[in-house]
Amino acid sequence: MSDETRLTGPAEVCNTVERICLETPLPVDVHTHLYSARFGDLLLWGFDELVTYHYLIAEVCRTNREVTPDGFYEMTKTEQADHIWQSLFIDESPISEARRGVLTCLQAYGLDVEGRSVEEYRDFFASSSVEEHIDRVFEVANCEKVVMTNDPFDDEERPVWDAGAEDDPRFIPALRIDPLLVTWHEAQPRLEQWGYDVALDLSGNTLAEVRRFLMDWAERMNPAYMAASLGFNFQYPHEGHSSTPVIDEAIVPACIELDIPFSPMIGVKRQVNPSLKLAGDGVGKCDIGVIERLCQIHPDCKFFVTLLSRENQHELCVAARKFPNLMPFGCWWFLNNPSIIDEITRERLELLGLSLVAQHSDCRVLDQLVYKWEHSRRSISEVLKDKYLDLYRTGWTLTVEQIEQDVRGLFGQNFLDWAGL
Repeated sequence: MSDETRLTGPAEVCNTVERICLETPLPVDVHTHLYSARFGDLLLWGFDELVTYHYLIAEVCRTNREVTPDGFYEMTKTEQADHIWQSLFIDESPISEARRGVLTCLQAYGLDVEGRSVEEYRDFFASSSVEEHIDRVFEVANCEKVVMTNDPFDDEERPVWDAGAEDDPRFIPALRIDPLLVTWHEAQPRLEQWGYDVALDLSGNTLAEVRRFLMDWAERMNPAYMAASLGFNFQYPHEGHSSTPVIDEAIVPACIELDIPFSPMIGVKRQVNPSLKLAGDGVGKCDIGVIERLCQIHPDCKFFVTLLSRENQHELCVAARKFPNLMPFGCWWFLNNPSIIDEITRERLELLGLSLVAQHSDCRVLDQLVYKWEHSRRSISEVLKDKYLDLYRTGWTLTVEQIEQDVRGLFGQNFLDWAGL
């Protein structure tokens, strides 16, 4: 061990950890809703998209009640952005995490946040092509790759895959399969239309055909994993429900054959307030037994899991201690706030060591890659300072190289190695 790499005091430990957390290239953002340039308008970017993100729609409908949700959605995108900017950024201090994130993005691009000029911000984005802006965002966020969310049931997205495989190596596909588990009654006629011999009651060759559908799309996409966003009340096994045999006889066997994880993301409470549309979903505590039974019944399948409820996080850590085929990841959706990232990261490190992925952005707008990782890097840095100081005080030798390796692992390399990518 080289003496030059050893950290020799508490101040040096803290400064080194902070520098590494802020400067380490992000190997992969393991879950986003981003797309490469070839997907056209499915890739959201720019000032108006950033300001009309559904987190901010929910906040403006709470803050400015003079405009109803119906009235808001009748506006044009530009009008919506102007309304949110005035209500959430001018009329009161933009102190919430989602609002601060917009300002972090603008500042990172070198724009004048103090000037508050919407025209300047719109002109900045309009001056670049989407390809140029993708390059800029990846550079500013110091990100190497992102995992997309790719839905073969999406009528806008499917034709892009019909035209060929993804050719930008920065964008890794993930096969999203929610309809197979959540709305089988709607998925079945579509599969039948596409030439798969499937029955609503799962009779005959249905499950083999669902598996063939998954294998066909895996061949087309080469996905990092299969994923489904599931409600807080999702059950497994669920007697009499189509989701259980679909998991047992189609999804899990396909994942094992492909050697990719299955990623159940559980905890959403759909449309708590339907008038808010995409912004109207809530959160509920799920049954951790779902994850435990999946891991126990299918020990040869890898499960890449994030849960939406804060109340589920300790149970998830304990489950992960029992099942090496389970890897927790990220602070999803409503958990993506500094105070909760701090709590969950500490809890996971204390129970699981480094065998996890600390964060993902879940971003739907390209520019959010900048702020969500800037904020997360700082939160994770504060946690790791404490943890490495704890080690240092025991007399354990700390080196720059080991901390760099640890941080890169927590930032996504752990997933790449575990999934064999």
